[in-house]
Amino acid sequence: MDLEIDIEEPWLPGTDWADLAQRALEALQQVAPELDNPRLLASVLFTSDAEVHVLNREWRAKDKPTNVLSFPMMEREDLLDLAPDGPPEMLGDLALACETCTREASEKGVPVEHHAAHLIIHGLLHLAGHDHETGEAEAEAMEALETKALAILAIPDPYGDRF
Repeated sequence: MDLEIDIEEPWLPGTDWADLAQRALEALQQVAPELDNPRLLASVLFTSDAEVHVLNREWRAKDKPTNVLSFPMMEREDLLDLAPDGPPEMLGDLALACETCTREASEKGVPVEHHAAHLIIHGLLHLAGHDHETGEAEAEAMEALETKALAILAIPDPYGDRF
């Protein structure tokens, strides 16, 4: 899977956000092998709360910013059936809101890089068809995948150190 990454202000200089996104993807591929398909593409936009607010209002009818938005472009069944040979296929788009991500990291007492990695992993799982809002079992399964991928990155369990 390839990531197309765009980093806009106000994301802070000094952190290689593109490298962080790539490392998050590689860790996730170890626990969600359906994302380890060379045909897959996804875009990751590091942007502002204002931009995420506009996207959230336009596409989800929610008039507020949020930490990460996911816009899947492939059904889970199609992802699972995707052969490794053939033309590129767009899995979807992610948008991360800097100010919300930074504020949440501060509230949690974690580095913003750790929280951003978690949000990237969370968003990629949404693109892969996981949805924590469809029920307790799916939420637990999604959180377990997130926690395992984060552990590969040596990032503590954001849900309470279960693993």
